[in-house]
Amino acid sequence: MEAEEVLTGGNVAAQVVRVGSTVRKPALPQTAAVEAVLTHLAESDFDGAPRTLGRDDQGRHVIEFVPGALAHTMLPFALDDLRRVGRLIRELHDVMETFEPPADAVWQSLVPDPAGGSLICHNDLAPWNLICNDDRWVFIDWDNAAPSSRLWDLGYAATAFLPFTPQGTVEADAPRLGALVDGYGLDQEQRHALPAQIAARTWGSYELLVRGHETGEQPWARMYLEGHGDYWGPTAAYVEQHHDAWVAALTAKR
Repeated sequence: MEAEEVLTGGNVAAQVVRVGSTVRKPALPQTAAVEAVLTHLAESDFDGAPRTLGRDDQGRHVIEFVPGALAHTMLPFALDDLRRVGRLIRELHDVMETFEPPADAVWQSLVPDPAGGSLICHNDLAPWNLICNDDRWVFIDWDNAAPSSRLWDLGYAATAFLPFTPQGTVEADAPRLGALVDGYGLDQEQRHALPAQIAARTWGSYELLVRGHETGEQPWARMYLEGHGDYWGPTAAYVEQHHDAWVAALTAKR
C-alpha cells in the first residue's frame, strides 16, 4: 500500500489522508448515505463531486483524490467565476431532484432549514470545499449532506463565495450576488426570497458557534475561541441590515 499523507486544513473531520489517487476518511454514521449521494451523482454524470470508491481494510471511506487549488486561495472570484459557481450549484440541485435516499439513511444536519425541505443538499458549499483545476470544479467534504432546500443551500454559498463581510458595501456586493444568482438562474419569486434566507442561514452558522462555546461541543467551541464567531455574527447583521437593497438589486429589470 502506498504511503499515507495527512491532509490538513479542515475544521471538523477527523484525520483525513491521501493514499495515491484516493482520499481516506474515517467512516461516520452518515457515511453510507453520503456514499449513496455520491453514487447517484456519478451515475448522473455530474462531475462536480468526487467519486466514491468503497471502503478500505480499515473501514475508511475511500474517495477519489481531485488535484487542484482550493477556491479559498483564489478569492475574490471574478464575476464570471461567481456565475460558474451558481451554474454548478444549480446543476447539483437539479440532479439531486431524482435521488431516492436509502430507507435507513442517516444524515448530519448542523444548521437545518427551519422551514424543512426534502432535497438532499451539500449544506457546506463554500470555497474551502471547492477544488478547481483546468478540467473540473469539484465540491468536496459531503459529510453534512442532508435534507434541506435550494435557497438555504444557495444562501450559505452566497455568504461564503462573495464573500459577504461586515466591512462590505451594497455597491460592491450587489453585483457579485447578482452574478451568483444569474448563474444559478433563480426566478423572480426566488430572487425576492433569497436575501432573507442568506441572513437566516448566516445567523445559523453564528448560533452553531455560540452553542458550541456554551456547551463545550467540539469543534465549535474551539472555532468560537479562534474568532469564527466574530465573522459570522457581524456578517449576518450586515446582510440582514441591507435586505431591501439586495432584493432591489436582484429583481431590477435588466
